[in-house]
Amino acid sequence: MNQAGVSNPANSIFMSGKYCCMVMRINVDCNACCRKLRKIILNLRAIESHLIEKQECRVSVCGTFRPSDVAIKIRKKMNRRVQILEIQEFDATTTEQIEHNPMVQG
Repeated sequence: MNQAGVSNPANSIFMSGKYCCMVMRINVDCNACCRKLRKIILNLRAIESHLIEKQECRVSVCGTFRPSDVAIKIRKKMNRRVQILEIQEFDATTTEQIEHNPMVQG
């Protein structure tokens, strides 16, 4: 809530209380698209970590957000089709373990 007592819908979109990891398929065919996607993801405050796999056209994001809202935001800003492949939700006890073991592309 702000000082006037009205909640900000932009903040409530991302705060779901659960830590999520989501894998999406987005066609990122050039370096400029990859840079644009990276910039969009970095500007979303709810996302704590991300991994862009350009060759596989996959993007993985982790943080405290609603997966559908993040996918819609990325679709609108990128003007590209976004397909959610996998969503994993974690509770507060496993979040500490995830933060110490970051995602590594192998």
